[in-house]
Order: sequence, then structure tokens, then C-alpha cells
Amino acid sequence: MPTVRRAAMGLPRELDDPTGIDFVELYVGNARQASLYYRAALGFRLVGYRGPETGCRDRASHVLTQGRVRLVLTAPLGPDGPIADHVRLHGDGVRDLALQVPDARRAWKRALSRGGASVVAPRTLSDDRGEVVIAAIRTYGDTIHSLVERRGYDGLFLPGFVPVESRYDPPPIGVLDVDHCVANVEQGTLSGWARFYEEVLGLRELARFDGDTISTGRSALVSRVMVSRDGGIKLPLNEGAPGPRRSQVDEFIGYYRGAGCQHVALTTSDIVATVSALRDRGVELLRGPDGHHETARGRVGEIDEDLGLLHELGILVDRDEDGYLLQIFTKPVQDRPTLFYEIIQRKGAKGFGAGNFKALFEAVEREQARRGNL
Repeated sequence: MPTVRRAAMGLPRELDDPTGIDFVELYVGNARQASLYYRAALGFRLVGYRGPETGCRDRASHVLTQGRVRLVLTAPLGPDGPIADHVRLHGDGVRDLALQVPDARRAWKRALSRGGASVVAPRTLSDDRGEVVIAAIRTYGDTIHSLVERRGYDGLFLPGFVPVESRYDPPPIGVLDVDHCVANVEQGTLSGWARFYEEVLGLRELARFDGDTISTGRSALVSRVMVSRDGGIKLPLNEGAPGPRRSQVDEFIGYYRGAGCQHVALTTSDIVATVSALRDRGVELLRGPDGHHETARGRVGEIDEDLGLLHELGILVDRDEDGYLLQIFTKPVQDRPTLFYEIIQRKGAKGFGAGNFKALFEAVEREQARRGNL
């Protein structure tokens, strides 16, 4: 069973503690085409742009939003440089999980004083809508955390970006916010990365799951869930556990060529409507075992949703002491079996669906087997 450390939630926040996810930036091979996919399939809206037309010579970035989620898709404009190198090595993937902070300079200095490594020193970006102070530090693999202080900035996204209005504006699918972002790290490094988040960024351990909790008998993983003091940031960390077969973490690291962000979980207030929209738009979703919903009533008690409809859509349900949640994974959203998305609706539950772990793990394993990677 998972060890839950409730003391991590609701602690007084220190001055420099991060308070939320500001944006998620992906490095991709073709941002214009990726933008079209995220709009058509996932219901995001294109709102901003930076590229050669705005004076940026090495990259093109498209800003998409839905609810409170900011997604930035960035592609290189040539075959050389760090963005092109990142895409060549990893494929499309998350480069930056940017964190909101009240004071970027103080947060950056504190991170470095506690063992963090700088990527970008604090700098001020400004335009006629105000100022943003931004810095960045390294984390697992080639992933970074920008530290973003907005200082009342009321512009589109960041200075240097221009607004975009598109004639193609599909309706949203009901995404509200980023619930959590999950990292896969190399075996033997999990404890070190958990310590990094605690000591360098001031997060605390909410829960840990061992190889018996997240296991199918063929493969397993272990996980530690790191959260900010107020619970606004949730960053679970996974590593593969020894087993007779290759775990999903091992497959990810093999194709991604190192540690990275495995999936981003997006919240919704109506998961049935959101998943129905995803399915209608051609997004492939993972299905848990057929018996999951037959035993759901005994496991979770009464719920608002129709179990038959949840079964039809493949949505899993679990309960903890605070309530219940509903969740489902997409299949990878690019050809490499790396980054995917989770859709989650919380009906009071504060956990991560521990009762669903085996079902989700088995669904991932079936896809691994189809790819010949189990």
C-alpha cells in the first residue's frame, strides 16, 4: 500500500516557494503542424506566436491555451543548435515545466545555494503590458524548470510574443488546468531526485508507491509524489523496479534517450464529455481490463456517473478517504512511445488513483507488447 504523508499539504508557504505550473513547453520537430494537432484533437486555442516575423531567428513558438493551461510548442528553424539537438535525440517532448514564483531572483538564488544548477540567470522581459522576470534551473535529463515572476504582467504570454487570431478555432474539450506532471527517471536515481525537489525547490513528499503497488507480475515501478506546500504543484517521479520484463519506465527511457516527462495530467469537470470529445476527434485512448467496472460499485460505492458509460469509454474510477476520482490515459501522441496525456476529474479525491494503478499498468503493457517492447 502507498505511504501517504498528509503533512506535506497545507504547510505555511515560504517566500520563495513555487506556487503553480505557469506553462509547459514542448520542443517539437514542426510546431506549426503540432499546433494544428493540439487544436483539432485536444481542443486548445492558438493565441500567440514568436518567430522570424517577430525578430526571433532561431526558433518558432506557438502558444496554445485551454482553461488555465498554457502550452508552448517550439521548433528549431535549422538543423543546428540546442533545440534541434533536443528534438533529434528525444523526439517531440517536454523541455520546460515552468513554475510560478513570487520572486524569480530570490527563488533562483535559493535553488543555486541548495545545489541546483542554473540554465538561465534571472532576466527581465518587458513591453508596454508590463514586466516578467524569468530564470531557469536544470532538473532530470534535459528537462528544465523556468522560474516565472509575472509582476502583474497583463500581456498575452511573455514579452516578444504577438497575439494570433485563427479562423480555425475548434471548440474546447473541457480541459481546466494541469493536475500533475509525471517524470520517468533512470533506475537508482529516484531518491536523489526526490531529495532535489525537497531541498532545492521546497516541495514535500505526499506519497510513495512501491513495486508491489504498481506491478503486474511481469514488470513494476516505484513512485514518489512531490508536491508544493499548498498542493498547487504535483510532480510524481517514477523509476522502474526489477522484474522479469521491461517496465514502461524502461521503454520510455529507451526511446526518449534518457529521463523526461512521461505524461501531463489535465483536469476536467466533466470527464465523460471530455473523453467523448477526444474519442470523436480521433485521439486514441488506453482501456483498462473489462472487469474493472464490474467490481467498481463494491470498491468505490455510489458515484454520480453511469458505470455503463464509464465502461464504454474506458474511464477508470477509484476512491480514497477524501472522495473519488475518474481518469484515463491517451496513447502516446507522437510515433515514439514517449509523451502521453492523462485526463482526470477529481470528486474530492486528493490521491492519484492507487486502486487503478494495476489496470492502467496492464493497459500500458498491452501496448508495449504490441510494439514488441515488453
